[in-house]
Amino acid sequence: MGVIGGFDKEEELQEMSELVARTGRHQQRYEHGCRLVAGCIPFRYRNASEGDGDESEKIIEVLMINSTSGPGLLFPKGGWENDETVEEAARREAIEEAGVKGDLLGIVGYYDFKSKTLQDEFSPEGLCKAAMFALLVKEELQHWPEQSTRQRSWLAIPQALECCRHPWMRQALEDGFIKWHANRVESSMVDEEYESVASPSSRSD
Repeated sequence: MGVIGGFDKEEELQEMSELVARTGRHQQRYEHGCRLVAGCIPFRYRNASEGDGDESEKIIEVLMINSTSGPGLLFPKGGWENDETVEEAARREAIEEAGVKGDLLGIVGYYDFKSKTLQDEFSPEGLCKAAMFALLVKEELQHWPEQSTRQRSWLAIPQALECCRHPWMRQALEDGFIKWHANRVESSMVDEEYESVASPSSRSD
């Protein structure tokens, strides 16, 4: 029985076999002629290497996957179905398309776009509305449902912006994720400052 990165390989294969990528649109959610989509921007932190500046500085990297229909890279996303919450849909797409699990830390925004491949009787013009979340990656699976057609790439944000296949995904990264992360960092700094002031050890007698 083989073990990969501390996880049992047979267990992982069993889990993947139960998590076959969903297909079809019989449970797909629509709203006012728009197909509802859920997705995420998977991210992680890495320490700055020598030459990158302060060694204690953390660099943000985002995970992107190749498109199966042309050049450019994508963030995992797909249809939000009737039997799941939007958060569950985003987590499922991250596993199915990119083979990653983690913590959904917040929504970065809602984005409207058109897709010719998603035109149907409920959305004749292929209108879609995507809810995109920030996913802090905790685990990268060795096996996942779409691994035969998807390759994963960790990129610094400037690279990712250049590689985005769709303008709306670039907007989700630039106007959504970057601002969301800046607000998160600022909020964290305020909390730390408050704890420092409130801590008994910081007060003099």
